Amino acid sequence: MAKVFMVKNRKKRLENGHPWIYQSEIQEVVGEYEPGDIVEVVNHQGHFLAKGYINPSSQLMVRVMSYDPKEEIDLDFFIRRISQAAAYRTRFVSNPEACRVVYGEGDFLPGLIVDRYNDILVVQILSLGMEVRRDFIRDALVHVFAPKGIYLRNDVPVRELEGLTQAKEVLYGECPREITIQENELSYVVDIVEGQKTGFFYDQRENRASIAPLMKGWGASHGITLQPQGENGALVPVDKKGKVIKNPFWDGAEVLECFTHTGSFTLNACKHGAKKVTALDISEHAIETARRNITMNGFLHRVDFVVANAFDYLRESVEAEKSWDVVILDPPAFAKSRSAVKGATRGYKDINLHGMKLVRPGGYLVTASCSYHMSEELFLETIQEAAYDAKKILRLVEWRGAGKDHPQITGQDEGHYLKFAIFEVRPRK
Repeated sequence: MAKVFMVKNRKKRLENGHPWIYQSEIQEVVGEYEPGDIVEVVNHQGHFLAKGYINPSSQLMVRVMSYDPKEEIDLDFFIRRISQAAAYRTRFVSNPEACRVVYGEGDFLPGLIVDRYNDILVVQILSLGMEVRRDFIRDALVHVFAPKGIYLRNDVPVRELEGLTQAKEVLYGECPREITIQENELSYVVDIVEGQKTGFFYDQRENRASIAPLMKGWGASHGITLQPQGENGALVPVDKKGKVIKNPFWDGAEVLECFTHTGSFTLNACKHGAKKVTALDISEHAIETARRNITMNGFLHRVDFVVANAFDYLRESVEAEKSWDVVILDPPAFAKSRSAVKGATRGYKDINLHGMKLVRPGGYLVTASCSYHMSEELFLETIQEAAYDAKKILRLVEWRGAGKDHPQITGQDEGHYLKFAIFEVRPRK
């Protein structure tokens, strides 16, 4: 086995749990190897640190697979690691049959993503070292989960950085294009072939559920009071004109969700009592997917759909003096590289500034960023700058990251990509 010698004067990222070793951290490689082979990683004095697979054509030259010099990276290794990942989900995830069951580095399997959709697994192999072990991965997944099918979604540009091609194909068994899953006691149709990433974004599961307390208690602010009616004097909701309100969701929030995608936040809002939700996305296909999901769950009569650019819609709604009790912003990644951060910051500030302007006094802004290059500090700073310009005072209610099926290694900052916050919005007079 070839040995990779680390440079003497380096940050101890590897010892802190970071599983990536860059070419700039390597002094020399001693011994023969083929790209994708397992190599030993040693310090400048030759003391063992870890073992992982190597790709000399990548700046990210070695990814760590084990810290045990005696551990073989074979089929049994993959069965052990995937079994451990599955056991973790069984313990911590409400529905382990619909979640991310392997989260790459977070499950000590760098370069491998596996999402479970009941008895179908969708896999992304992101690195050369994992690609050459594709058979081990397939056989281990079959051993642990006994799925009906495994589908490869290797249509991601990052594979090209590893010298790999992009492709989509069935790896095992039979795979239907669409699957219905349950999350937070709600039903979703997932398109594993053409849906974004692997078909569904599991990382916001707990965040979607966390909006529940925002969805009720708005009747008074809408001018509705409870007054005695009839012979028995039963309290019923009545509007400002004294008319009895027959809508069972009279106390619910009026909600705007931008970047709705599959309608996930809209569905959770409706489940927890929202009176009316405006669901917006620039993609007609996304809106049709959201409509299908919302119809399937019986909430269609409480949702309005808008196909529009969110930036334009938010700005135009401010000009039209529209308002909502809760505004939800869950955009795609604006910063996919470090060089894109400046432009992304402007984008995040723009949507949050106009978003909070649309929140009624005492209402709530729910906002997120899935851009790793947008740090927590920069995200909060950007939102605060937006609040200053919007003449708003924000009170932080909740701050969250990715869900429990996306475990994060503390020594690897790259795993901390998702930022999610709930703010109460008040006017600054």
